[in-house]
Amino acid sequence: MKLNLEFVAKVPKVAKDNEIILIKDKSDKSKIQNSLNKSLFNNKLFLEKKFLVKNIKDKNYVFVNCLKTKTSLDFEKLGSKLYIFLKNNRIDKTFFLSNSSFLTNVQLEKLLHGAQLKSYEFNVYKTNNKKNETNDLYIVGDKSKKSNLLRNKLNSLLEGVFLTRDLVSEPGNVLHPDEYAKRITKLRKFGLKVTVYNQKKLKKMGMNALLGVGQGSVRGSYLVTIEWKGAKNNFKPLGFVGKGVCFDTGGYSLKPAKFMEDMTYDMAGSATVVGLMKTLALRKSKINAVGVVGLVENMVSGNAQRPGDIVKSYSGKTIEILNTDAEGRLVLADALTFTEEKFKPQFIIDLATLTGAIIVSLGSEYAGLFSNNDKLSKQLIEAGESVDEKLWRMPLNENFDKLINSKNADMQNINYIGGAGSTTAAQFLKRFIINKTPWAHLDIAGMAFSKYGGALNSGGATGYGVRLLNKLIEDNYE
Repeated sequence: MKLNLEFVAKVPKVAKDNEIILIKDKSDKSKIQNSLNKSLFNNKLFLEKKFLVKNIKDKNYVFVNCLKTKTSLDFEKLGSKLYIFLKNNRIDKTFFLSNSSFLTNVQLEKLLHGAQLKSYEFNVYKTNNKKNETNDLYIVGDKSKKSNLLRNKLNSLLEGVFLTRDLVSEPGNVLHPDEYAKRITKLRKFGLKVTVYNQKKLKKMGMNALLGVGQGSVRGSYLVTIEWKGAKNNFKPLGFVGKGVCFDTGGYSLKPAKFMEDMTYDMAGSATVVGLMKTLALRKSKINAVGVVGLVENMVSGNAQRPGDIVKSYSGKTIEILNTDAEGRLVLADALTFTEEKFKPQFIIDLATLTGAIIVSLGSEYAGLFSNNDKLSKQLIEAGESVDEKLWRMPLNENFDKLINSKNADMQNINYIGGAGSTTAAQFLKRFIINKTPWAHLDIAGMAFSKYGGALNSGGATGYGVRLLNKLIEDNYE
């Protein structure tokens, strides 16, 4: 049930019987609190669970415990819990008086933002009429210009996150590379410059690593660039690169059948880039940025790439394909070199559901961070902590290079000896940053999709990375 927020001047009749009261500290004074004789603070359930419904004179009051809620992230998480509480208790029409709230404007907006993030559902293919039901929350009172600016900014972020979640949630028979490229072109209406490179162009450019992954599919393979120019021409762009394997069978190195259906989200890195670029355009970010995504489908056919094949990448370096299921790094290899060469960005951050090994290492609590730059790494880690999209820095070292050196080509695409699976994948990517541009690789395999949901997302696609990268930009580059 999606949360619908409405800012109104007076209490609507449909919601008049359900009022939300936000309690920030024990000194809060209100008619309702006095009528309860301060029993709220003697109620163990309220103090532990943070929510309590009281019926007074045929009107329900939903009390929200904000006593220990301090940071913006705390308020987002509280808003998420409030949405779940209202949903579970079937309270679908509520209001609160913003002018009587003890919260600051930022705290209130963050609480609402958290509730909206949690309310996301992907029900496009459900025929049940309930998919159109909404949980309506009315915010009653005057909105200041400052409040409107913050709400517009958060709504822009919300749209980017939801676009990412929508893309990751789509099945592979719908969001194949041909369709994906078309959807990205629709972002032009927001002021983004979108350029699509099809197979013919890519072949001419020498992007054989990317093309090799997709050659077994009846669908096309693409590289798509998305440019936002919100600053003066002398502002070097920020570069974001995403892996977009719309479905990954593993190719001839076939994946096990169990859970192969989850490989529809092997394009989550690209979806994060697309969602971020939409957010930057909607909020008119004062920076220049470019998003680059490689879109392919890794299938099995008589024309598919074979183990033992050797391809020449866009950089000119040759790669021996020992395992066709290590395909994402091939897509990124060409995209990284192209981004660095064409756009000469301040930095490049790539995102990919790249290795199962990172899930073994970090589970679903942290994404793996690999980087050639300490400053960029620090900025990313701090941004991740502040929005609860955490990163853990993993090692890169030239000693790992021997694990991917090939006897027959410049390198091989996997480490056959075993161990350090995520690191050797990152070490492989590092070879395609030719001019020492500050670079970070985010392995988001454990974070892009959740079976059980998180603090700010329901189960399914999480939209991981949009809030993280948006925060990075806000704090360090605007």
